[in-house]
Amino acid sequence: MAATRVLRVLRHVERGLRCMSTAISSAPGSLSAALNIHEHGVERNTIRLGKSPRVCQTAEEALEPYLKSDGMVFIHAGAATPQPLMQGMINVAKAQKLRNLRTIHMHLEGPGPIPVDDPEAAQCIRPLPTFVGANLRQQVMTGDAEAIPIHLRDLPLLFRRRLVCPDVALLHVSPPDAHGFCTLGTSVDWARGAAEHAKALVALVNQQMPRVHGDGIIHFSQFDAVLHHDGPLWIHKTKELTPEEIRIGQHIAELVPDGATLQMGIGSVPDAALSQLTNHKNLGIHTEMFSDGVLPLIESGVINNSCKSTYRGRTISAFISGSQKLYDFVNDNLSVNLKDVAYTNNVEVIASQQSMIGINSCIEMDLTGQAASSTIGARIYSGFGGQVDFLTGASACANGKGILAFPSRTHKGVPRIVPHLKEAAGVVTTRAQIQYVVTENGSANLFGKTLPERARLLIDLAHPDDREDLERHAKDRFKKAFQ
Repeated sequence: MAATRVLRVLRHVERGLRCMSTAISSAPGSLSAALNIHEHGVERNTIRLGKSPRVCQTAEEALEPYLKSDGMVFIHAGAATPQPLMQGMINVAKAQKLRNLRTIHMHLEGPGPIPVDDPEAAQCIRPLPTFVGANLRQQVMTGDAEAIPIHLRDLPLLFRRRLVCPDVALLHVSPPDAHGFCTLGTSVDWARGAAEHAKALVALVNQQMPRVHGDGIIHFSQFDAVLHHDGPLWIHKTKELTPEEIRIGQHIAELVPDGATLQMGIGSVPDAALSQLTNHKNLGIHTEMFSDGVLPLIESGVINNSCKSTYRGRTISAFISGSQKLYDFVNDNLSVNLKDVAYTNNVEVIASQQSMIGINSCIEMDLTGQAASSTIGARIYSGFGGQVDFLTGASACANGKGILAFPSRTHKGVPRIVPHLKEAAGVVTTRAQIQYVVTENGSANLFGKTLPERARLLIDLAHPDDREDLERHAKDRFKKAFQ
């Protein structure tokens, strides 16, 4: 009898462990989820025996069978925006008078799926961007497009949980190699997930798309239709750094130890930070995206990825955007791997890095440290991106630092450290998540500080001409606690 009771107990324990394992592996932020990013999808890096895509002469010919009213279209984004396919989609939608043809994507280059000068396209197509660029901000404000607020790490979950089921994915790929394998080129991000879950794949096969190693491998036989193309990718031009941005870069460099692993975005602030790291040693890259700013540091050996805890010796990212020099650098470069964002932006993966330094920016910050990074008041300006992913992961990393860096004023002289955020502004980074803040006037660690203490530190980082007004608001808000 005793043996029977023990056996029952062991079976209960086994069931409990099995359930616990299932729960852990399916949790969106778990390491197991990051390592099983392709579950429930179609494996696209295998040969589809006996199948070959339709080779089309026009984008309209390639897309017409897959477009319908109330349908869903995924569009490859960033530097990989497939402009010929997107224009073909617009032409088919208008010719067939489609309605509510929804498109889902991150930031698109070019005129976008409903150009501002094409009201007929807006009657047919309804964009659902997860990151809003300049070509859709007006349309979001007028209600012709609808933004989706979401962390970058969670984007593939839209497919895995069947919340988004694309009828067709418009992809921009490198030419097949001798074995028939293409790559997703400059943008793997969540395009890999879209390719695995879309009912049909239409590819723009571009002779000038770099072949990039990592998670973006797709066999040519997996495409349903292809359009061959030979044209340059979208170029992101860099701007000359201002004196304020250079000082921001210097303050960030002081927070970066030798051997650190870096995450940075695109723009003047990350470029300024990278420009000041020339005397550092053995830095690594684990990021969601990078641009030309890393190239001088790689060429000089400052970035060699030798101290990373994962993928040692390799630069890891989800997508890239920059100049032709950058695209030439990543082409068939085994030291660069582009991965699914479910891996690159997984908080546990980030926290496991060697001295993870996450460098991000925001639009404005109030005196308590909460940051609006995606809106200007009620106006949608961009999106969540991976800011919270990397600030959270870097803060949890041993010797890691999560940094929000920005000039104390805009180029038009508008203060960016303010008593309170604009009405209806969306908070991306909360006051509980904030750690290091950097402006041209210095840096401060807000973690563990009281609200009045934070106010004092942030006032010191503000523009000198804004400090008197900020102090008045701080005294009014925190009373005698603010000294």
